[in-house]
Amino acid sequence: MSSRGQLGGLSSATQAAAKILDAVGFDIVIVETVGVGQSEVDVVNAVDTVILVLAPGAGDGIQAAKAGILEIADLYVVNKADREGAEGVVRELRSMLGLGVSDSAGWSPEIVTTTATNGLGIPELVTAISNHRTWAIASGSRDLRVAHRAKTGLRRAVLTALSDQIELHSARIDELSAQVASGNLSTDEAVTSILRELGISKH
Repeated sequence: MSSRGQLGGLSSATQAAAKILDAVGFDIVIVETVGVGQSEVDVVNAVDTVILVLAPGAGDGIQAAKAGILEIADLYVVNKADREGAEGVVRELRSMLGLGVSDSAGWSPEIVTTTATNGLGIPELVTAISNHRTWAIASGSRDLRVAHRAKTGLRRAVLTALSDQIELHSARIDELSAQVASGNLSTDEAVTSILRELGISKH
């Protein structure tokens, strides 16, 4: 499912699709983002467990650190572990994360090494995911994440609806922006006017 230009690395329909899959009985739903970058952090609002996958030789660790993605991951996977440099990626991760220290909620993220081509480390990854799920349910962390997911989903839906309404008033916005540009109207006054026409009180 393409991100369709949406910030956060996910399509706006991703959460809805995941809900449908959950409702029809799928025990596991995997959501993959478009890649490592600053746009990826919204995935934390869409899933129960965030897994960051890195590979040797790609500079992913440093890139992820710069993008602030390391902080949102619950598990870290170093794939292509049979390649040169994999151990270095693990050491780099441990150094950046200071592993062994639990986060504020009490979870200590794990680093799992895998080789997808031969299945090396896959059983350990499945166990790590299961361990995180068990902890999240027992600690109440999953309930908090689900509640936050519902809130952010609702906010996004409201903003999308408002954006659609604004598009319907594009001619009026052009008219008001011309008045703002000429100095006949302040930006605040223009906003108030648009909101009033949409039936929304600014205060």
